[in-house]
Amino acid sequence: MIALLAETPALPLDEAGEYVAAAYIVFVVLLVIYVGLMAAKLARISRDLEELATLAESKQQAASNEQREKVAS
Repeated sequence: MIALLAETPALPLDEAGEYVAAAYIVFVVLLVIYVGLMAAKLARISRDLEELATLAESKQQAASNEQREKVAS
């Protein structure tokens, strides 16, 4: 019985092609979803980084203005 199962393929080759195509389609869909999620995450991180850079620049300008006022006094 086991020898008979080992000799026969799991699916006939003409039917297996449909399953292989479906597996590739599922893989590509999951890959597109993953890339979309990573792009959204990258956009969010970029936006947050830009906001932090603006905040740091404004604090640096405030500190330099305060330093000038002390020197002028």
